[in-house]
Amino acid sequence: IRRQILQNGKILMDGQPKTRSGSRSLSLDDHTVAVLRRHRARQATERLAWGSAYQDTDLVFAREDGLPLRPEYIGTLFNRLQKKVGMKHIRLHDLRHSHATLMLTQGISAKVVSERLGHSSISITLDTYSHVLPSMGEAAAQQSADAVFGRSGKA
Repeated sequence: IRRQILQNGKILMDGQPKTRSGSRSLSLDDHTVAVLRRHRARQATERLAWGSAYQDTDLVFAREDGLPLRPEYIGTLFNRLQKKVGMKHIRLHDLRHSHATLMLTQGISAKVVSERLGHSSISITLDTYSHVLPSMGEAAAQQSADAVFGRSGKA
């Protein structure tokens, strides 16, 4: 992540992430990489169809002509897709929260979660997602006891 599209009124601007830690590289799973490669191939087809009118903005997600998508369009599209698949309504930003919560509940280190989210410090992550930590604390206590007393986790 090295740039973001900002909106000031009706004007879209190219900008930098809010913080230094916002500029980052993210590891992706094989399935997501495959989906993004198919998406990039579709973009190449669109680029050819538009010819010289195509504006190469080097964005992962852009309009067919290469120009940036408006943030409200993304939100509207997300809402439409939720209805189409019968999903309970959530805000697009809630996906970020869900991703962080899932990582923490899967035992992924808070430091790794913090880096993936682009938080400037681990304390922001821990403060924001502390509701996930009580059950993790219980699991950690059990795992620690099992390791000390040589149990396999079974009663």
